[in-house]
Order: sequence, then structure tokens, then C-alpha cells
Amino acid sequence: MQLQTFPSREALRRLPFTVADVALLVGVLALLAIIVWVGQGMFVAFRPPDVLPSISLDPIHLPYYLLRSTLRMFIALFFSFVFTFVVGGLAARNPYAERILIPALDVLQSVPVLGFLSATVTLFIALFPGSLLGLEAASIFAIFTGQVWNMTFSFYYSLRSLPRDLDEAARLYRLSPWQRFWKVAVPYSMIGLLWNAMMSFGGGWFFVSASEAITVLNNDYTLPGIGAYVAEAVRQQDLRAIGFAVLAMALMIIVVDQLLWRPLVAWADKFKFEATAADEAPRSWLYDFLRTSTLPRRLSTALKSVRAQLPRPPLAFLQYASPPPRRLGLHTQRLLDRAFNVALLTVTIAAGIGLGAFVLQGVPLGEVLHAFGLGALTLLRVFVIVVGVSLVFVPIGVAIGFNPRLARFAQPVVQFLASFPSTFLFPLATLLFLAINLSLEIGAILLMSLGAQWYVLFNVIAGARAVPTELREMARVFRLRKWQLWRRLILPAIFPAWVTGALTAYGGAFNASIVAEVVSWGDHTLVASGIGAYIERATTTGDWHRIVLGVVVMTLYVVVINRLLWRRLYALAERKYTF
Repeated sequence: MQLQTFPSREALRRLPFTVADVALLVGVLALLAIIVWVGQGMFVAFRPPDVLPSISLDPIHLPYYLLRSTLRMFIALFFSFVFTFVVGGLAARNPYAERILIPALDVLQSVPVLGFLSATVTLFIALFPGSLLGLEAASIFAIFTGQVWNMTFSFYYSLRSLPRDLDEAARLYRLSPWQRFWKVAVPYSMIGLLWNAMMSFGGGWFFVSASEAITVLNNDYTLPGIGAYVAEAVRQQDLRAIGFAVLAMALMIIVVDQLLWRPLVAWADKFKFEATAADEAPRSWLYDFLRTSTLPRRLSTALKSVRAQLPRPPLAFLQYASPPPRRLGLHTQRLLDRAFNVALLTVTIAAGIGLGAFVLQGVPLGEVLHAFGLGALTLLRVFVIVVGVSLVFVPIGVAIGFNPRLARFAQPVVQFLASFPSTFLFPLATLLFLAINLSLEIGAILLMSLGAQWYVLFNVIAGARAVPTELREMARVFRLRKWQLWRRLILPAIFPAWVTGALTAYGGAFNASIVAEVVSWGDHTLVASGIGAYIERATTTGDWHRIVLGVVVMTLYVVVINRLLWRRLYALAERKYTF
């Protein structure tokens, strides 16, 4: 007599759900439980100086601290996506909005995180009196400012370079602005946006310590998190605690890569704009497993019926295509353009006069000129970094982007290195600099590059992955030699992505100067000459006149170089090097 399993395989096949459905449901419920457990700590009492959070270096608390920091990172990433879609889409669609938003983005990405903290910590604490939520919001906002800019620039440039045949097809099928945005614009930009989101997530970790262990206006604030844990370990010179933090971060980065980024990379490959299939698509075990689940399809069907009953949001301003023909006369249009430019220039001059008057109330003119000299020193370091990381990481990024087999191995490694907060290594770097007697004037270049190099690498990888397979096959057919291949295909194809990466690396290096030009280990502090160190000192002492001066100087250097160099390279890439 043959024994039968219970239930039988035939019975299992007839069930209305699969193993993947059960795993997905359990995973979602577990994730929600973790979010609730960790998130409730954001709403505890906060009444400085009597009721303040404290940090324990006992490793048993590390998982909780790490989850608190990770939750802040994902909240900031969510708002970064919302900002990217709205602001990037608006800037790409409306020429008037573009004239305001793109320079504003240049300014905002150049304002250092500590500059934001000086103004926002007090504001958010006042908005949520007696609750830790105010300090949490300030920390999330600081992480948001470290994530959002390169995502927005990537999305903006993708919409600007959208092929005309896609736009014509969308209009031929009479897609609404909402449909054109989600079915054409976002999918076309998905690969670059996803890789920039990964870079943004890693960039957010870079400023975790600054956003969780905050010293502004002579007040010390601490949030439970791994950044504050490392800051406390540095203060107590506890290498054992730093080692535990490094190990915990490594495990978290691996988990996030396997459960989030690698499945997304595999999913986004279907949006590659090409007529020939790639040699080998990226793979993810989790993505392959979840494709067998029926829950997403059922949920999508249910949501479609709900969406059909809801009014469409007014998204005409997010139409990504070239602006419609002007209905106004040429003379009237020119008058409107001139009036807009005059108004914009007037507002800029008035803001400059107001800031200058405020600074000169508390800072002598000689120190103002000295601050511009410090800014020039930081600018020199930044240019060395951008050139150096481009020479090193462009070939590496092309190799990863062109070779899916190499990408399967290299992507998690690169993601790990980019996500790992290099500020955790600053104390060890300080010990090394002290041991070999290396001046921070040179060492700051190495530390700043840790926060800027990944912008170039990730954008080059995204640009290389977006190169149509048929172009690579054509290069093989014509038997282009190595230098010819680089000159005729690779460099022109990745040039737009490199410009985006170099631009954000330029702003990121300036931002990194805040934490790289002043490093410490216990009682030992190394200081480099630069505008970053100037802003850090002013922020610590709460000197608003010097904070504003430092931020204005850094902003001017970033914006002026952006207008003179990076915007012209953007225009060149849009004119000559788009598919």
C-alpha cells in the first residue's frame, strides 16, 4: 500500500495561494511590526536639558540603534523620491521653472548639512514641543539633503534627453499627462534613477553621525542611532565599540542589498531602451522567488478598480516632453522673458544685499576676504578629487556596466562600499595621520574623496548599463580597437551620466569638507585650512554671522563653477551625446 503525503501535490496546486504568497505576507507583516516597534521611540518625551536620550556602548543595544538609523534613512529616501518626481519633472517641463529650480538646486546641494542643521534643529524642536519627533524630523531632513540632489539631477536630465519617438508614440496613443509621466517618463529614467537612489542611500549614511550627534548653537543633542553610537565611542576612545558598529553596519548593508537593491536592479532591467535583448540580464534570487507570487497581481487588479473611481491629479505641469508651441507673439514672449529675468535678478540682488549686511554686522571685512581664500583652498581640493576619481572610476564603472557577469559580483561589493559610512573610518584615519605625521591639508583630500567618489562610479555604471546592446554589437561587427571603442562609443555614450556624476561629486565633496577638514580622536583634533572647517567651528559655537558667511562662500563657489563649467557640459551632452 503506497502512502500519500498530506496534503498531496495536486491539492497544493489547487490552493488559491503559493509558498511565495505566504512568504511575502509574513515578510510584510514582520516589516510592519519592526517599523511600529522602532518607530514608537520617535514619540518619547524630549525636554532639554532635563529629559534627553542617552547612548549606551553596550553592544546589546546596537541592533535597535541600527534599526532606528535605517528607518530614518528610508523615510528620507521616500521624501527624496517625491521631491525628485515633482521638482525634477517641473524643471524639465517648464522653462520658467527651470530657470528658478536648477540654480536653486545648485545652491541647495552646495549648502552643507551642518548649515541646514543650524537652522532646522531649532525650528523642528519648536514645531514638536516636548516630543523627540522634532529632533527626529531635523535628523531626517539632514539625511534628505544628503540624498535628494543627485536623484533630482538624474531624473531631470533623463527627461530632458527623452527620445522624441517615445514622446510621439505617447501622443499618438493619446496618453494623458498622468499616463505619459508614469508609463513613459519614469520608466525611461528608471535605470539611472535607481542607481542614483542607491548612491543617495549610501550618501545619506555618510552624514548619519552628523545628524544623530548634533552640536549646534552650543547645545548638544543626541538621537538613538548607530551614528550617535560611533560618536560616543570616539569620544570615549573605545575601539571595541567602533568594531562592533562596523560589523553591524556591514550586516545591515548586505541585508538591504539582498532584500531591496538587487531585486530592484533585476526588475529595472526591463526598462532598458533598446531593440536587442541584452546578453545576460541581472538576476536576483528574491526577485525570481517573488515573481511566483500571485499577491502583487491581485493587489494591482484591486487597485486599478479603485483608481478608476478616483479623480486624476492635475499633472499637466509634469508633461516631460518638449514645451508646446508658443501661442503668444514673438515680441510678447520676449518681453515676458525679459520681465521674468529682471524680476529674478532683482530678487537675487536683494537677497545678496540682505545676507551681506547681516554678515558685516558681526564679521570684519578682512575676515570675509579670508573666508573666500579658505573657500579657494577647499575648491582646489574638490577639483583634485573630481579629476582623480574620474580617472580611477570611469574605467571601473564601464567594466561593471558592460559586463553583467562582473556586475553580479561587483554590484553588491560596490553597494557595500558606497553604503558604508566612511565617517566611521575617520577616527581610524585620524590615528593613522597622527602615527605617520601626515598633515590634514593632504589627508582631507583622501577623506573628502570617500564621500564623493561613488557619485561618479554609480552614474557611470548606470550610463554604461543604459547603452543599447545593438550599439555594442555594431562596435564588435566593425571590430573597433580598444581606443577607437572608447572614443567612438563608450565615452560619448557615458558622457551625460559622467556629467551628472561629476556635478554631484563636486557638490558632495564640498559638503564632505565639513566633516573631513576637522577630525578628532579623543582629545586629539586635526584641522585643515578650508571653508568646511570654518563652517564647522562657527556651527559648534553658534555664531550665526560666520555660519551664514561660510555657507554663502561655499554656495558661491559651487554655483559659479556650476554655471561656468557643469551647465555647459550638460548642454553639450544634451546636444551631441543623447540617443
